[in-house]
Amino acid sequence: MNQNYLNCLEEGLAYQDFVTEKLYNLGIPLVTYRSRNYQLGGGENKAGVEIKFDRKFRETGNFYIETAEKSDPKRKDYVPSGIYRNDNTWLYLIGDYQTIYVFSKEQLKKCSDKFRKVETPTSKGFLLPVEKALEFLVILQINCL
Repeated sequence: MNQNYLNCLEEGLAYQDFVTEKLYNLGIPLVTYRSRNYQLGGGENKAGVEIKFDRKFRETGNFYIETAEKSDPKRKDYVPSGIYRNDNTWLYLIGDYQTIYVFSKEQLKKCSDKFRKVETPTSKGFLLPVEKALEFLVILQINCL
C-alpha cells in the first residue's frame, strides 16, 4: 500500500468512527468490523452499512461513488468495491462532518451508468451530482452541526 492510500484509509476510518457515534446518538448502534478477514467475509459491519467520507462534494457539487479499487497504483487489476462489492451492504452512507447522506445501494447501482465515470490510479467510480441525488436518491439526510 502506498502512503496516499494509507492516508486516505486513516481519514476514512476516522470518519467511520464519527458516523458510528452519530448513529449511536440517534439510537442506532452500529458495530463495525475492523479486521480485514471479517470485512472481506461479511462487510463493513453486521448491519450492512457502508460508510464513505467525501471531503470534496461541497466544492465539486458531486458525490464520488466508488465501484472498484486497488491499494497500490502499480497493481494491474482493480477489485470491486463500494456499491459493487459482494457483501451484506444494503445502505450506503456518504458525506462529511457537516452532513451524512443515506442511500440505498441498489439505487446507486441502478443509476451508475447514467453519470460521468472517473478513474484514478487507485480507484474507479462515478460522479453523482448532489442536486440529482437530493431529487431522487437520498433516503435520509443527517445534519451533524
